[in-house]
Amino acid sequence: MYVPGVMPDKWVRVWNERHPDVPLALTQVPAGAAAGRLLDGDADAGLVRLPVDRTVLSAIPLYTEQTVVVVPKDHLVTAVDEVSPEDLSDDIVLHPLDDVLDWENLPGRPAFERPATTADAVELVAAGIGVLIVPLSLARIHHRKDLAHRPLKDAPESSVALAWPEDATTDQVEDFIGIVRGRTVNSTRGRRPALPEGNPKGGVRRKPVPGESAAGRSASAKAAGKGGQSAGRSGRGAPKGGRRGKPRRRS
Repeated sequence: MYVPGVMPDKWVRVWNERHPDVPLALTQVPAGAAAGRLLDGDADAGLVRLPVDRTVLSAIPLYTEQTVVVVPKDHLVTAVDEVSPEDLSDDIVLHPLDDVLDWENLPGRPAFERPATTADAVELVAAGIGVLIVPLSLARIHHRKDLAHRPLKDAPESSVALAWPEDATTDQVEDFIGIVRGRTVNSTRGRRPALPEGNPKGGVRRKPVPGESAAGRSASAKAAGKGGQSAGRSGRGAPKGGRRGKPRRRS
């Protein structure tokens, strides 16, 4: 699951390479509906816009987007590289209902009515009704040849995070977290490696030799841990301080 403007193509490609037998289905949802979809169990994890309720959702912040103002291509601000809120004081600044920026004071002059969506606001900008302030990714999604955008300084920014329900951290969610964080396929960070079957403490058990007692197996195992030499006589060496060869006859 992901919200508009967030493009998870790279992570999806890596997932498909590592887990070809586990399909990853993507669903685009409005930013305001993302948390509810996760809590309702409609998705295992999602790429969402912050903030989210951290008491019920785990979230890993990924990046913060630049904020831009979208204007008609012949607008005066296209002559500069960066815009300040004061530069928009004479403009009608559209404020769609699905806005993802947390404004304390929206610059410019308010419109008589708030557009329902960002897409509707873009159409109004193209019609010369006003200008629109959005994260850069949304400006790129709704790009048109008759529009332009410029960075807007001193404006709220939107951060993107990977989020999932606090009580539903599955192995597959852990795998996707690893992909998003750039872990290699051999990394075990966040996942406990599987132990050999029948040995809960780890390690590999030696197969018993017919006729060998449990004590013998234990002694052999201890000796193996000290360099592979047996505690008993093996015929390859003599006890410490001993001599090789035939014993001398006593006179």
